[in-house]
Amino acid sequence: MNEMRQIRAKSGTNLGGASAHNRRVMIDALRVNGALSRADLARATQLTPQTVSNIIEELSRDGLVMSQGVLRKGRGQPATLYRLVPEGAFAIGLQIDRHVTRAIAVNLVGEVLARMEANLPEGGPAEGVEVVLGLVERARRELSGCIPQAEERLVGLSIAMPGPFGISAPYGDPWAMTAWQNFPLVQTIAEGTGLEVALQNDAAAAATAEKLLGAAHGVDHAICVYLGYGLGAGLIINGELYGGAYGNAGEIGMVLALAPDDAGSVAPLEHFASIASLCKALELDPADPELFALIADAVARADPRVEDWIVKAAERLRWTVQLLESVFDPQTIILCGGAPRSLIEKLVERMQPLLSSVSERQERLPQPRLQPGLGDPWAVALGAAAEPISRAFDPRFSAILKARPTSGYMFRS
Repeated sequence: MNEMRQIRAKSGTNLGGASAHNRRVMIDALRVNGALSRADLARATQLTPQTVSNIIEELSRDGLVMSQGVLRKGRGQPATLYRLVPEGAFAIGLQIDRHVTRAIAVNLVGEVLARMEANLPEGGPAEGVEVVLGLVERARRELSGCIPQAEERLVGLSIAMPGPFGISAPYGDPWAMTAWQNFPLVQTIAEGTGLEVALQNDAAAAATAEKLLGAAHGVDHAICVYLGYGLGAGLIINGELYGGAYGNAGEIGMVLALAPDDAGSVAPLEHFASIASLCKALELDPADPELFALIADAVARADPRVEDWIVKAAERLRWTVQLLESVFDPQTIILCGGAPRSLIEKLVERMQPLLSSVSERQERLPQPRLQPGLGDPWAVALGAAAEPISRAFDPRFSAILKARPTSGYMFRS
């Protein structure tokens, strides 16, 4: 007897008026599982075989799906397998941070086709936006040079930058990007590129990268704690990224924590657990273009200052994990960021044993309570590039309700 393959997929609906949702469900199943037959798709998505066949034909006409060949199982008729066409869609992701901007272009399955970065001028967004627009134009030219039809299949652009959004903060505060947030960035980029543009915080973008290519791939409930210049969390709930009412969900770096050297005083958590706080401990310039390599070297050398920072940061993050588990009850928590993987692994190791929480039962399940994720300075730009693909093709319950998702701010020129 042949063992039936376990396929991860969301359910479609055979009710009328839900064709857009069913298309997304089919695309998502192919992205998560790879090539599947029509019978596999019907069984996994709970759609009728006729509905699956109709959608396969439609997606094939749209250049999103193609047959890969046949699979012979037992004595029955061989089954035709279908897979996503990587060149079916393209998107651009843009990261804007305090000192640098990065752009990445990806195809439908998340393969990186172009990437580039540039330093931001000190004059703020009025000058910096010209650098950003130039970077996007370079990415588009490189993408079109590789694949001539890419421009006509470009589904959008997403910007990722540190939050929180819409709060008052002094312009001179090194922990905030208030000037950029008060600038009409989304509208300016949309008008300058002619693309549909969305904005999300960097932690949400990092979670999108984990969902597409990392530890959250195929996981419906996960929290990605993002260790960047600051500290944030991307929330994946029911397979969708949750942004909150104003795009500020997961801003855990703003949670107040007791300062260790001054009894009774408090400061934001990211003042103790972030790349910025590590730079302060190592006396490094956060704007140094070699910052990632310098931190990786300090970790490899077991620099005592790094070891001391890890001890203090890990203790605070242990409490943060316990809080997040108690509130959201995720399948797993992923520690990721624009930090070397070696540093992330040391933090995860130092955070053990985890504090008691509602997620203790997970020790017996496939997903660990806490695991390391992507450790890459390009992770946020990659997640930003994945967002337009997700926006265009991932299943959303709001699509059935014909409601607009609330994962960020969007503008179309």
